[in-house]
Amino acid sequence: MSPSIIALIVIGIVLAFLLLLYNSLVTARVRVREAWSGIEVQLKRRSSLIPNLIETVKGYAKHEKAVFENVTKARSALLSAKNPKSAAEANNMLAGALKTLFAIAEAYPQLQASENFKELQQELSDTETKIAASRQFYNANVMDYNTKIKIFPNIIFAGIFGFREEEFFEAEEEAKGEVKVEFEGK
Repeated sequence: MSPSIIALIVIGIVLAFLLLLYNSLVTARVRVREAWSGIEVQLKRRSSLIPNLIETVKGYAKHEKAVFENVTKARSALLSAKNPKSAAEANNMLAGALKTLFAIAEAYPQLQASENFKELQQELSDTETKIAASRQFYNANVMDYNTKIKIFPNIIFAGIFGFREEEFFEAEEEAKGEVKVEFEGK
């Protein structure tokens, strides 16, 4: 074989490798974005439950205006979050505000007995479970993607092709648990 044929074979192998590498990185990035959209869907679902919850509690706890304002502010921050980091921060703020709201609700036995409030509790609990599952799925995809762009020889070409590390969706220590929606009076 002539040197030019060997050079063409080597170039062909390198191009095939780069094509396969690029396609695998694109696939991993798309999986991360799809997983992120799953989190966004659940966060928006939870955010849409919040106004109903606030209105239900407001009827019983009219003097707790600051709590309602904090929940509303946290909800707005979550809806306007543009990336995983800001969404995680807003999510943590909302989790804290909801804990306060539910703590206040414990002082109102008629509220706890309200069918509407019970339904909202159940929907919120279901949504919290879905958010946790979506976050886990997203973080697993981010880990796979970030690993893929950091291993050799991928690290050499990932930067050239414009692949950057993705952020994990992390909760603060106190917000890692589910929002408590069960009451002692049950």
